[in-house]
Amino acid sequence: MKLVHLTRLAFAFSATLTLNGCLDSGNSSGPDDTLTGQIHFNGLSGIRYQTSSQSGTTNQDGQFHYYPGETLTLQVGNLVVAEGVPARPYISFLEFMEEPRAKLQKPGVDERQLSNHAVTESELRQRDDITNLTRFLMALTWSDALEENQGLEIRGRVVSQLDAALADPQLPDTIDFSLPTAEFTAQDSAANRLLAQICFFPEGDELCQKPPTLAEIGSAPPRPTAGEPDPDIDYREDLLALRERILGGARTLDIFDNERADIYLKQELDAITRALSRQYYLSPEQAKHPATDTSIQSVQIRKVGGEPSLARMEAQSTRPNDVYIHAHDWQSASADYVVTGEAGGESELLINFQPDDNYRWVRKEIRVLID
Repeated sequence: MKLVHLTRLAFAFSATLTLNGCLDSGNSSGPDDTLTGQIHFNGLSGIRYQTSSQSGTTNQDGQFHYYPGETLTLQVGNLVVAEGVPARPYISFLEFMEEPRAKLQKPGVDERQLSNHAVTESELRQRDDITNLTRFLMALTWSDALEENQGLEIRGRVVSQLDAALADPQLPDTIDFSLPTAEFTAQDSAANRLLAQICFFPEGDELCQKPPTLAEIGSAPPRPTAGEPDPDIDYREDLLALRERILGGARTLDIFDNERADIYLKQELDAITRALSRQYYLSPEQAKHPATDTSIQSVQIRKVGGEPSLARMEAQSTRPNDVYIHAHDWQSASADYVVTGEAGGESELLINFQPDDNYRWVRKEIRVLID
């Protein structure tokens, strides 16, 4: 989806759902038999979602409800920002658009010639459409001082102002995230024109009012050089200063540049990978065998609170002259190895696997010592 637009026929959303549960297990349930998913590790709150059976607004942790096999439509108010996103325990901005989402299914290869989804993620983070989407959603967050490990918060007041701007015939009702970033972030771009209509200060703050026009400033009397100014008169100098404060306080996409957007996105993606990795461990975690034992040994992938279900698997020995991989099998989630080195030798076995229904790969290591 390149062109994101105002949904003229907005689908019916139910009241905001209260979502609970930790996603580290990858199998969290909602208040009924639905599953709980989350946008980014630290969350994107205040965004509307709909699946074929569920609808609501993501909570402070960016959580939503879904049934297995459903896809998500995501909106900021009436602005659709993603469609057809497979609902999972975690989703990221890389999955909001169809083409990047498809590219995630093909992992890159790292320096050890093992599959690594982070290689593909790194490439996709440099795309203009991903950068543009990330910067826009970051710009909608209430605080402009986004700290590490802090989620994005899109407040209802921001959403209502955005919807009002989208409905204004004098303003754009489309945002094309596929534009070159330099064009997307230009001062007069559609995204910046819409952002300029949103006040991120407390309601009633003077910075939230319309700035005085140049005509109004020109027709106002100058501040008197002698005597006390009349407190009931708006003088030219005062109106000019107010205009400068209001315009200076308007938010633009420059608040989060390309570098900050990339840092934020990488932190979120890495945190999701760590959360996924914590669900798995190897058994045994370390092994020691006498040099005389040349029988086939096994290491098993285990999942916390359940049985592992894998899509693909790789295994590699860092010192194949001491310990070599005999076989590995994704269906049984196991790898077999044989000791061939002398006493005092050792090797790290790298067990690399892709959990089912997830583009990410998990890597675990086991140290094998030879007596």
